[in-house]
Amino acid sequence: MNRALRLIVVLGILSLATWNVAFGESASIVSITTPRGVQQLFILIKPDHVIASVILFAGGNGSLQLNRVPPPQVGPYAFVAGNFLVRSREKFAAHDFMVAVIDAPSDQPKGMSPSFRVSKDQAIDIGAVADYLKTQADVPVWLVGTSAGSWSAARGAIGANRDGIATGSIDGLVLTSTVTHIAPGSAFAKVFPEIARDYPDGVISMALPEIRVPTLIVSHSEDACEATPAVDAPALAKRLTQAAKVEITLLSGGDPPRSVPCEAYAAHGYYGIETQAVDRIADFITVNSKRGP
Repeated sequence: MNRALRLIVVLGILSLATWNVAFGESASIVSITTPRGVQQLFILIKPDHVIASVILFAGGNGSLQLNRVPPPQVGPYAFVAGNFLVRSREKFAAHDFMVAVIDAPSDQPKGMSPSFRVSKDQAIDIGAVADYLKTQADVPVWLVGTSAGSWSAARGAIGANRDGIATGSIDGLVLTSTVTHIAPGSAFAKVFPEIARDYPDGVISMALPEIRVPTLIVSHSEDACEATPAVDAPALAKRLTQAAKVEITLLSGGDPPRSVPCEAYAAHGYYGIETQAVDRIADFITVNSKRGP
């Protein structure tokens, strides 16, 4: 499907402008119909002066359980409500970024599995959101994923050069707490045996050489989640052979954890250093989003 036709499809939207009392932000819930015929919901925050757009992908199952009526709150039982990117969305907006926080699409009622996150369908949906954001502000669009959301962000960047999906819509990639290790015999491997077989090194096993956009890799030196070890960042970077630019940022410190290692309120989720993490990401995006004369 060419870009012009996709834009026509994308523009069948429902936008509910509201004030989110729970999170204190001026926001909208947007629902678009993607080219494969599903509904894709996301929270949209649009500052007055937009210099870039970011599409944020939470970890876990990625299900925000967004209300379809005001106010645009994350569902009270959403597993990812406290996710690093979800809870930091206002911080991204403060950098003059238009922010889209992605929910699971309508055909994934139980949330996004790793198999879906690495699929062509996921790339199609991401491309549709990117196209929508371009209609709102003609600025670069970046994909930012954390933990299991790193599968989605990487797949969207790969899709920008495969089968015409999202071509020209994706301008950069940020991977944080990236999944780079699937232990044989682990609970994850037992639940998702095909993913464990085909992607033993997580995102590192994806078609990363197809990614051409500038890419930032962010890790926490004290991340104790066995699936996202900071020590794997160099191996991840080495696979990005065609990316326009690759940088690694290793953060440290924060508050004492109040969740298990692989959840949001630990080093894995940059707990206590959210502002530092977002500022570093924002600096990379701003520098690498500058347009030529």
